[in-house]
Amino acid sequence: MRRMLDGLFYVVRTGCQWRHLPPPPAFPPWQTVYGYMRAFQKAGVWEAMRHHLLVMLREQEGREASPTAAIIDTQSVKTTEKGGIAAMARPTRSGAQTPLRRRDQRPAAGGLVHAANLQDADSAGDLLKRIKRLYCWLEVVFANSVCNRLSVLLACFLLGLTLIIVRRNARTGFTVLPRRWVVKRTLGRFGRYRRLGRDYEQLPEVSETMVTLAAIRLRIHRLAHPNRKRLPSP
Repeated sequence: MRRMLDGLFYVVRTGCQWRHLPPPPAFPPWQTVYGYMRAFQKAGVWEAMRHHLLVMLREQEGREASPTAAIIDTQSVKTTEKGGIAAMARPTRSGAQTPLRRRDQRPAAGGLVHAANLQDADSAGDLLKRIKRLYCWLEVVFANSVCNRLSVLLACFLLGLTLIIVRRNARTGFTVLPRRWVVKRTLGRFGRYRRLGRDYEQLPEVSETMVTLAAIRLRIHRLAHPNRKRLPSP
């Protein structure tokens, strides 16, 4: 089982194809690794693993197991000719059609993967429902101005959440936005995993699993190296 997990982390980190996974004795056969990945994904094992690792990490840092605040944001990624299911072609400035998928992210609980034609405000309700089921003490949600819509406000009201909109500063140039920099940092960390640089998956649920595996790998690393020097919060 450890070698199977190492094989999955190898695929996510290096971005190699399943058939190019190094054969035994390095890792199990790629069919075995892919089969376990899909079986665990359907059984909800990866979601449970990510949740328990987050609880362990927060308790190790001296915080409460359940967070009281969340930051949500989205990220659009290009797909390939194979990732055509639930992908939407968006025109670029030159007029070419670029297939995109959108990831709704929250640093602690991962997120959703859906077509790019679904607006941020329309998908935020489903994401908040999944978060609230995992973290019952959640009270506050920080988001950008795109989420300042009636649908998001209604979802927060029904779930007992307070929505706080973090707007951009009026001045030009790079500025660190309060609270929202946390989710941007998470997206930057995901950029180290080449499998997430582009959406190669045919099914959105497999794309979500790849993001979940990257989050699991990051938390395992933080648990194994608790004394690693980190940059101070801005």
